[in-house]
Amino acid sequence: MQKRPSWPQVSPLRRAPAGGPTDGSRKRFLLAKVVMAGDTCVGKTCILSRYTEKSLPSLISTIGIDFKVKTVTIDDTTMKLQIWDTAGQERFHTLSVSYFRGAQGFVLVYDITNPDSFKNISTWMKDIRQKAGDEVEIILLGNKCDKEHKRVIQKEKGERLAWEYGIPFLETSAKENINIDNAFVMLAKSILTKKYSLISEHDVVNLNEKKTRTDCCKL
Repeated sequence: MQKRPSWPQVSPLRRAPAGGPTDGSRKRFLLAKVVMAGDTCVGKTCILSRYTEKSLPSLISTIGIDFKVKTVTIDDTTMKLQIWDTAGQERFHTLSVSYFRGAQGFVLVYDITNPDSFKNISTWMKDIRQKAGDEVEIILLGNKCDKEHKRVIQKEKGERLAWEYGIPFLETSAKENINIDNAFVMLAKSILTKKYSLISEHDVVNLNEKKTRTDCCKL
């Protein structure tokens, strides 16, 4: 039987010695691009609004692309998440996918009451792999778990699909604020352990940069 992967815990970033003792009081600052992906009406905009503004939006449908920023602290690192909310409608698909490039993380969402949105996860995964590569961090969310009486996709199916892709999974509810913060924190931790690089003397790290300095920011 294939062993289910376990998700690594985050270790604090530690400064490499540079002629003196480590200064543990200095924090790291990272920038990361995160993209919301999934079919229309699965709740991407509501999830993002609940996470960044602690409320639900008055206008639900995203026309094209929306953008929000959220700052989260992981261990001794402050991360600024630039979160892009893409439209799931077919007519916006090409535009949405164009924003996948350069992303470090994806929040991939389906609606537990909509079987087509679950079926189309494979298409979204293909787009992510083609446009963003195999090394990006992804979390799969089965949204609207508050609508248990309308459930079509059982939780076990979501868990199995995530296991097949080797990515973490949560069921969420933007309406009831279930697992929303947890989802983004899990993704941020995964991004933090994956890659980062120093881009300025102020210890600002941009995950889009490939060049690193060897005198700091070592795990």
